[in-house]
Amino acid sequence: MKVKQSEYLKRVKPALVKLRDRLLSEFPYASLLAQDSTAKSYSVSKTSTGIGMDAMLTGRGFVAKVYDGTSYAEYSFNELSEDRVEEIVAAVKNGLIPMSDRLPEGVKKSCYAMLADDPLVFEDSTEYEIDPEEYGDEKIIGRLTKVSEAGRAFSDKVLDCHAFASYQKCSKLFLSKNRDMEQNVLWMCGGVDVMASRGEEVKDSYRGFSLLGGAELLDEIGENVGSVAQNALDLLSSEPIPPGEYECVCRPDVTGMIVHEAFGHGVEMDMFVKNRALAKQYVGKQVASELVNMHDGAAAAKEVASYFFDDEGIPAQDTLVIDHGILKAGISDAQSAMHLGTDPTGNGRRENYERKAYTRMTNTYFEAGSDKVEDMIASISYGFLLEEASSGMEDPKNWGIQCMVNIAREIRDGKLTGKIYSPIVLTGYVPDLLKSISMISDVSVLCGSGFCGKGYKEWVKVSDGGPYIKAKIRLG
Repeated sequence: MKVKQSEYLKRVKPALVKLRDRLLSEFPYASLLAQDSTAKSYSVSKTSTGIGMDAMLTGRGFVAKVYDGTSYAEYSFNELSEDRVEEIVAAVKNGLIPMSDRLPEGVKKSCYAMLADDPLVFEDSTEYEIDPEEYGDEKIIGRLTKVSEAGRAFSDKVLDCHAFASYQKCSKLFLSKNRDMEQNVLWMCGGVDVMASRGEEVKDSYRGFSLLGGAELLDEIGENVGSVAQNALDLLSSEPIPPGEYECVCRPDVTGMIVHEAFGHGVEMDMFVKNRALAKQYVGKQVASELVNMHDGAAAAKEVASYFFDDEGIPAQDTLVIDHGILKAGISDAQSAMHLGTDPTGNGRRENYERKAYTRMTNTYFEAGSDKVEDMIASISYGFLLEEASSGMEDPKNWGIQCMVNIAREIRDGKLTGKIYSPIVLTGYVPDLLKSISMISDVSVLCGSGFCGKGYKEWVKVSDGGPYIKAKIRLG
């Protein structure tokens, strides 16, 4: 089934059309973005059960964007009727536009060309099997309760099992002189976190799940609680890893963290504008093994970061960032693309209608290869299988990376020994790591159970992942 159109956006569209036309009578370019979204989260553990609206992802509002011949201004608001049209036009014309003549000392006015506005009219929706709104809070909590209970019953060493899920149903409408586009998107994500103890030792294992769809995701969460609980128990016998450079096989979640942190942020082209990304100097040059092909784009995969157009009215794309090891292109919002003289890639995203659009990743991943996972492990004399990516930090200006991984399974003479090391800090210089990739599996997985911030703010939904990769990695 396909996500239904927003009844609210249907009701306000005549007023939006009137506002668009009035703005176009005052400015050579004007566009409107309207959003109607609802989001809910669910959580069950041994001691608590919670249901709540997600304030960051729930809301109704609008963004008006205008061009005065040299620069752009935006005005956000959350109330609209045909009676308010002139009030909004006046606020933009008399309040925002004159601000460009009152800039603080040392701040220069940037001049831009007018955005392209080729004709484009469509309405499209993503698909789902079970609508979480129709499925209902009681059933979702009931399913998560069973997951939590199963995790706690797995062993007497399990202290708790936290099962959780959330969803967002979001409709957006974009209007300009030549564009009339509407999209309706539903995603759901969730996870399991199991905590286990042995004496004073306490360890936990986490796994996230996501899909572009609905409450059918609950099946996948339930099917995997046992393996997460087992990992938590295995970690009770883990040891600190001796620091060094090792041959490693990375599970898709670790691959995804490397893709996202090591290279994704580095090719966000608003960082090119500010000269804060070393990748700007390497376009057209080799930055990775010839085996590596990297993509980003809302149209590159069907996951939680998929959409049909971005928050600036640019159609979703599939951008080939790295082509057989060569850095081909970055990703961009419309404003950054104009500054750099490139075409926008459909990566202009807002946390919500009250926020500015920045260049943001969407679905970011390495393409699958042709190797079998068992052959990758068999090829290692001594090294590790890395699992459970937990967090990461990037340095786009110097291409450094520091990521946390929860599990390193020892490989000796091509076989897993059963020995586990934890926690793991993965560090290095990005091109060295990517150029060392020597095998890529024929299976590929993306996940988008978390969010990505832009400097610890401006949170948006992203997914990342790819295949298993074999590479030389510095661990500590």
